[in-house]
Amino acid sequence: MQTQAEHPLFIPLILGTARQERQSEHVARFVFEQTKKRAGVETELIDVRALPMRLDDAGEQMKDPAFSSTIERCDGLILITPEYNHGYPGLLKHALDMNLKEYIHKAVGICGVSAGPFGGARAIENLLPVMRELGLVTIFEDVNFGNVGKLFDESGQLLDQNYVLRVNKFLDELIWMSRVLRHGRERVAP
Repeated sequence: MQTQAEHPLFIPLILGTARQERQSEHVARFVFEQTKKRAGVETELIDVRALPMRLDDAGEQMKDPAFSSTIERCDGLILITPEYNHGYPGLLKHALDMNLKEYIHKAVGICGVSAGPFGGARAIENLLPVMRELGLVTIFEDVNFGNVGKLFDESGQLLDQNYVLRVNKFLDELIWMSRVLRHGRERVAP
């Protein structure tokens, strides 16, 4: 239960692909809108297309101050990742690698997207060791948006309302874990 003195959780969402005509953008906007409806939660949509990323260096040297500040401030994180050739996009990995200490002891939930029936399950599985190495705590609820081309109409409106329940369950777990981990970061010495 959130107390009056407790500030809202900040849980941004990262859309992890820059491809043209990306179907995962509909998913990101849907999940973003569902997150905005949650009391006690602030969010923002981060598109990897908009992140200034250096491709000639790695680690701390390529850190974008604005992105790092956002990740430092967040209590949890939502990743929207399409599955490309049984994996996640390299640009998402590159963006994630721009930070390290900013992620430690924060919750992360992953939504997978695919044109096929598995909804990005393999991309999510491949991301799990990366999340652990970054110091993020992965929740056990994922949302798999399979056959994504049939889930939204031309204007990006969701056609299958079952996803509202799935995303709500996902957000319940992510918000709970984000709150618990923030409590720990603020009150328990490492």
